[in-house]
Amino acid sequence: MSTSQTSTQVTRADVCAAAVADAFAEDGEIFGSPMGIMPMLGVRLAKLTSNPDLVISDGESLFLGGVPPLFATADVVEGWIPFRKVFDVVAHGKRHVMMGATQIDRHGNQNISAIGDFDRPKRQLLGSRGAPGNTVNNRTSYWVPRHSPRVFVEQVDVVSGVGPARAKAAGPAAARFNDIHRVVTNLAVLDVGGPGDTLRVRSLHPGVTLEQVREATGCELAVDSPDARTAPETRLPTDEELVIIREVLDPKGLRFKEVPHDA
Repeated sequence: MSTSQTSTQVTRADVCAAAVADAFAEDGEIFGSPMGIMPMLGVRLAKLTSNPDLVISDGESLFLGGVPPLFATADVVEGWIPFRKVFDVVAHGKRHVMMGATQIDRHGNQNISAIGDFDRPKRQLLGSRGAPGNTVNNRTSYWVPRHSPRVFVEQVDVVSGVGPARAKAAGPAAARFNDIHRVVTNLAVLDVGGPGDTLRVRSLHPGVTLEQVREATGCELAVDSPDARTAPETRLPTDEELVIIREVLDPKGLRFKEVPHDA
């Protein structure tokens, strides 16, 4: 099967799935812990292509031996991970989690707790959940299906997930394993490699301009390019990856619920 890159009918959702897979490509034998449709699709794509050593689960309580389609019943089970054991895995550190984010600020802090003042929030969200433990123990990435100034802000209203600058300020116990790896959105791939551990554009999805990304971002973004007016293009999925995405992992097209065809 050809693995050459092709632009024939490649959707933005396909590009995002490959970008998520790339975030896990170099992890080696580690627990890939995705939350949501696109993160789950990308992790399973990585398992079948760039990183076969990834350990994956069904998102609930089972470690999987096979790689089933999204939300399909597992056909091969390797282990059991009840909820009480999840915290052992988090503390052990051999895990890469990809979470969502209601807000992410310039310094890589994430908010899934509340919008507005903490004492009297305008909107109550999930609460911090596992975000603090994830970000001080495990490699952490984020998936943002709708890149907008409401998500990317100068300062989050509540810090749920801890960015590198805040972790360093808290001391070695918080900073030692803090690793904000990637932020994949429907427009671009970011990291915290900018000055002072701030958000930086790593790549722009095909057809997206840097100006569009900056207009959709409510804080400053660093760009590593000579004139700071462009950035590399996110790679297209290979023919092999497209077959896996469309025919093996997501034949029902669930990815388009997060990144529609007209994105």
